[in-house]
Amino acid sequence: MRLQLYGHSCRYECENLCRVFFPYSPVEVVNGLEEAPAGLWAQALAEPSPGGFRLAARVGDGERVVSLERTVPMVEEYPLTRMLYEALVRITGTRPAWGMLTGVHPVKLLRQTVKRLGSQAGMEEYREKWQVSPRKAELAGRVLDAQREAAEALGPDDFSLYVGIPFCPTRCAYCSFISQDIAQAQKLMDPYFQLLLAELERVAGIAAALGLRLVSVYIGGGTPTTLTAEQLRLLCGEISRLFDMSHCTEFTVEAGRPDTITREKLEALKAAGVGRISINPQTLSDQVLEAIGRRHSAADVEAAFALAHQVGFQNINADLIVGLPGDGLAGFQNSLQGVLDLGPANVTVHSLALKRSSRLVVEDGDISSHKKAEEAAAMVEHSIRRLTEAGFLPYYLYRQTRMAGNLENTGWALPGSVCRYNIYTMDESGTVIACGAGGVSKIKDPYSGDLQRIFNFKYPYEYISRHQEVLERKDGVIGLYEQFRQRLH
Repeated sequence: MRLQLYGHSCRYECENLCRVFFPYSPVEVVNGLEEAPAGLWAQALAEPSPGGFRLAARVGDGERVVSLERTVPMVEEYPLTRMLYEALVRITGTRPAWGMLTGVHPVKLLRQTVKRLGSQAGMEEYREKWQVSPRKAELAGRVLDAQREAAEALGPDDFSLYVGIPFCPTRCAYCSFISQDIAQAQKLMDPYFQLLLAELERVAGIAAALGLRLVSVYIGGGTPTTLTAEQLRLLCGEISRLFDMSHCTEFTVEAGRPDTITREKLEALKAAGVGRISINPQTLSDQVLEAIGRRHSAADVEAAFALAHQVGFQNINADLIVGLPGDGLAGFQNSLQGVLDLGPANVTVHSLALKRSSRLVVEDGDISSHKKAEEAAAMVEHSIRRLTEAGFLPYYLYRQTRMAGNLENTGWALPGSVCRYNIYTMDESGTVIACGAGGVSKIKDPYSGDLQRIFNFKYPYEYISRHQEVLERKDGVIGLYEQFRQRLH
């Protein structure tokens, strides 16, 4: 798609709106107006006119053109993007379930709107202004309600710790994360692990100097259980030694891939005080597992759950993905029921998001199943209905670009088993300090809506070779908290 912009600075939202409707068409942005090109194109313009400014949005598909325009007193983002959205709706005949929302955190927006206007008026504006469908607005409202206790429990000096292990036994076909295949990255694991411990020590010193309280720990990846049992024991032990754990209410480790789980590793985690783990099947169809590059079977998932229960883990999360190649509604329904039969406390339902760097796109070019938007929506609707029937509450929700059916990822929990870390990081309501390659620390001003990010280097080899810079960047946490506290006084 060729997007032409003129007379305004609303590029980001205009570009992302085009991607909502045409996720597989690269958007080429041009500053200035041209003759309507062949194929797919859009224009968003603002120019002076009697009475203010004329805004116009036009979209063409090579056969017809939809054109909207209006005069406004001044150029603002919302009137222009709303017209572009309506033109895209008319040219495609599609009205997205999440309306005009293109951001990652739709519940965060709802929280802000409700805080400003109250529950009823806030929900009405959320639906009407952003064109969110009643079903998705209801889901966002349920998530907001489920988050209330965790959000209200967060104190001004509380923070969460994220620790990244960017290694996996194999790379899944849909994956675009920075996780690396163990066969290729084995030589990086030991030096990475030692430097990770050094970063944790630096962060612990900073937290102590600032008087911060650690309330949750999350070790994610990648697949943390690619580490040996001894490394897991050492990592969890060092976290408990370095940090004051007296206020920490949860300790999560993504065990993730069933083919990395052993009794020895689970016992090491249990002995270290880990209370919550993830065992992530993605699907219980062996055929689909093979198609996405997983080297385990549905039977392996069942065995991993049984072993975790034997070791004493009760708070277990299981991930499923909507829209996987070769999967359909009946297959997804079977997978969801099969997972529920295993007795998880949390179930996370992801909508497949195909990034440009995933193998399905780069090597296979296979996005056909991802384009079945109606079937993906039916899978998600089934998950909402079935999980609600089973007593689960939706408690966090986020979105990504190029998701199947332009849908969402939703975390579900049985009452009393909500993972507060997921709420704090996805809702951006509290500080999260991240260690490891690809980690993004989100430093939240507890006295305002301000949030600052500190980035670690993305790839393990960068993290290793430039580790001193990683440590120096972490010192920025001190400066940010000093600024926050000065504003208070």
